Amino acid sequence: MRNIFVFFALFAQPILANDITFSSHVAKIVYDNCSGCHHLGQSGPFPLMSYEDVRRHSETILTVTQDKYMPPWKPIHTGIAFANNRQLSTDQIDTLAKWVEADCPEGYRSSAPKPPEYKDGWTLGRPDMVIKMDSPFNVPADGPDIYRSFVLPVNLLEDRWVIAIELRPTARGAIHHALFFIDPTGNARMQHERDGKPGLKEMNFLRGSWASFLTSGPERLVAGLGGFVPGAVANRLLGDLAKRLPHGSDIIMQTHFHPTGKLETEQSELALYFTDQPPSHLLVPIQLPPLFGIGAGIDIAAGNSAFRIDQEYELPIDVRAIEIGGHAHYICREMLLVAEMPNKKSVELLRINDWDLDWQDQYQFADAIDLPKGTKLKATIIYDNSADNPENPFSPPQRIQWGRESTDEMGSITLQVIASDEEQRPVLEADIRAQTRKSLKSRIQSQTGSFNRLAGGRLGNGDMLRLLDGNRDGNLQADEIPAMFRDRLLDLFDANSNDALDANELKSMRESFTELTK
Repeated sequence: MRNIFVFFALFAQPILANDITFSSHVAKIVYDNCSGCHHLGQSGPFPLMSYEDVRRHSETILTVTQDKYMPPWKPIHTGIAFANNRQLSTDQIDTLAKWVEADCPEGYRSSAPKPPEYKDGWTLGRPDMVIKMDSPFNVPADGPDIYRSFVLPVNLLEDRWVIAIELRPTARGAIHHALFFIDPTGNARMQHERDGKPGLKEMNFLRGSWASFLTSGPERLVAGLGGFVPGAVANRLLGDLAKRLPHGSDIIMQTHFHPTGKLETEQSELALYFTDQPPSHLLVPIQLPPLFGIGAGIDIAAGNSAFRIDQEYELPIDVRAIEIGGHAHYICREMLLVAEMPNKKSVELLRINDWDLDWQDQYQFADAIDLPKGTKLKATIIYDNSADNPENPFSPPQRIQWGRESTDEMGSITLQVIASDEEQRPVLEADIRAQTRKSLKSRIQSQTGSFNRLAGGRLGNGDMLRLLDGNRDGNLQADEIPAMFRDRLLDLFDANSNDALDANELKSMRESFTELTK
């Protein structure tokens, strides 16, 4: 009788122990790396929560994993370990391929791991504060992707220290990713788009922020707070590290929406997790080139397939690198940040060979990386403005310059570090400010030399206002500023994004120019 049971069991599941099956091999790969985005309510276009789901989409899985398009992970492995690595290993990719080639055997269903459970609660536990979009934003059923930024007032009466953030969208399927920034100026809160919809287009929240840097220092710059990618697990910062959220600041959520085929309404909630004690070391961002590349001379001719910007920065003190990330738009193709040590040893901290605006992320190192004084950080960003670039937003290609719209370009790599000796941190911050000021000085002077000649004197003085203020209202409207200077001056000084320079903004422009000519 026992032999009969064995006979039927063998024919019911004719899988040898060394065969690749869903239950024994594939399920864990999919559940660990794919299901986070591919379950109900998330951004994945179909669920991957069962054998039937995975078998149904097996050919697609084979194609996207062979091409390394999925799971989305842009950094090339250079020996650096990241805490949030979603990249499949070569063995895992081969396992998936062999399984599909074998016609997707299931194996013993009883031995398969349980599918992951996704609850509605916060994954990091009860937040210390939850903030929410003031108004819902409607994502249309179809059409192009949408990049929109929303101001989330925090209304803190005192500084707090953020150790983690977690986003809970209402239209999960429509949100491709989101980036978060701290705005200590309140400028973005005053801005409104002419389309009457909630939020600001693209990165318009940056408008007018550069001038405040010159007069008030780096503490007035918009700073990064982290990001959200559907399916990724929210991470706490290492050790006792935390990011300062100054009192009175707002948080800006820059969101990439992808229409899902039906009308979606988004009104995200953002959870903030605080620590009561200031960290023993403060994070310091080193952005190369500074200010998203505003002074890097980004002016890319149509057809140029290898436009390159380079920026080098030498560390004035010993530091420890904690996190890294990049930002650019459509035609960026490559990003590289190399740390060249004083002993001539070089380490590639970040290499991306196929940049994609749709898959921006922040990459936290698994362990802090020691970078001694004298280390040279060398950043390289390459752009392809040719017709051969399938991501090019223009057909035929057009000249592309620096700007806040996604069809413009910008570019930078930001390395978050701490001073090895916290008492030396002010040395680093002062040096970074000097380098950033130099970059902004180059930008402003490149745009204002001819303007000064036109105005017959120094930028921002009364003579220029009297010359250009056609309606004599004491302000400069956009159509009163010569076209060749209009966008650049508004980028730098139009803090309330109303396409005009009022008395306060003209004063800021004058003070900034005075600062740059010291």
